[in-house]
Amino acid sequence: MATTDHIPNAELTRIGRALPFWASLILVPLAWLAAIKGGWYIALLPLATWHLFTVLDAVLGRYTENADPETVTAELFWYRAITLIWTPIQVVTIFGILFYVSRSGHLHPAEEWLLFAALGIASGTIGINYAHELLHQKPKLERWLGDMLLAMVLYSHFRSEHLLVHHRHVGTPRDPVTARYNEGFHRYFPRVLRQCPPSAFRAEKAMLARKGLPWHHLSNPLWRYAALQLGFLALASVIGGPWGLFLFLTQAFWAVFQLELVNYVEHYGLTRKYLGDGKYDHVQPRHSWNAAHKASNWLLINLQRHSDHHYKPDRRFPLLQTYDEDTAPQLPYGYPIMTLAALIPPLWRRIMNPRVKAWRRQYYPEIEDWSPYIQATTPMPRGAS
Repeated sequence: MATTDHIPNAELTRIGRALPFWASLILVPLAWLAAIKGGWYIALLPLATWHLFTVLDAVLGRYTENADPETVTAELFWYRAITLIWTPIQVVTIFGILFYVSRSGHLHPAEEWLLFAALGIASGTIGINYAHELLHQKPKLERWLGDMLLAMVLYSHFRSEHLLVHHRHVGTPRDPVTARYNEGFHRYFPRVLRQCPPSAFRAEKAMLARKGLPWHHLSNPLWRYAALQLGFLALASVIGGPWGLFLFLTQAFWAVFQLELVNYVEHYGLTRKYLGDGKYDHVQPRHSWNAAHKASNWLLINLQRHSDHHYKPDRRFPLLQTYDEDTAPQLPYGYPIMTLAALIPPLWRRIMNPRVKAWRRQYYPEIEDWSPYIQATTPMPRGAS
């Protein structure tokens, strides 16, 4: 009989604390069940991500405990492990299911489309979120695993845009990903799809220029991104032919849709104060919406502690801090509910616009004219470059 007598109590404690963050693994058997059974079983994937964890948030409430931010990486093994194993798990799951449905023929084409749309919600909710955690780390293995996850949804430029543009310019007109006040998601989504790839290209080109290299130099990561994406597209075509490629593209689209829906929520209406001469005040916890809801933070590995992530981008997810309303603006619900509300613009504005106005009064009472900040197109404030 197996025993844990040989495991130190401190290690058992670390395992116990990390275990809830492994909640994403429930999606793997559900994905295969949906592929085998079809029909209403396909609905289990979205139900098990947003809806189940919405209920759990209501039952379990919030958690406000903060880990010691100086905790050494060696003590975070069981937290890091889920992000390290997810990449091969996602590869096997998506392409394994693609192989299975392509060969079995037991599902109607409409069911296959719905299945891969549901898989996309999972790869967007979990896969891209884990990629986000990995790409912020220094070890090359973690960054490579993050690159693979992003390539699997054909959104590799996210790494460059996120690290070189979003974190530097969040809350300013220079950041395409910061949702403008009164900008509905239906306008935001096509805008970021249009603006983010060129933004990533310009950022990498500028990085190479500072080294005296042309944009097309082989050290430009955009070449690696393209190679990985083409590789996954080729694999999908080999496995399932044109229809398999279409299903893979379906998965990728809904993953990106889910990502940008979360991005929309994270910074909606929040802006850094313009100081003149093209400068803005420093990024603080108040420039991201914070949510301390327990269950959805388990599923999203503390992504909802987004205020601290932007304040201290190098912190690994178990060390991210949460803040009270005096330090960071608070979402009324976790991302599962807030992303659904974002799909209904009148409801979203009713929930969020009063909170944005209260945030302005709290943090920037000296600003009387918000017109340069609030337009959906958000022109640069006068004097900015």
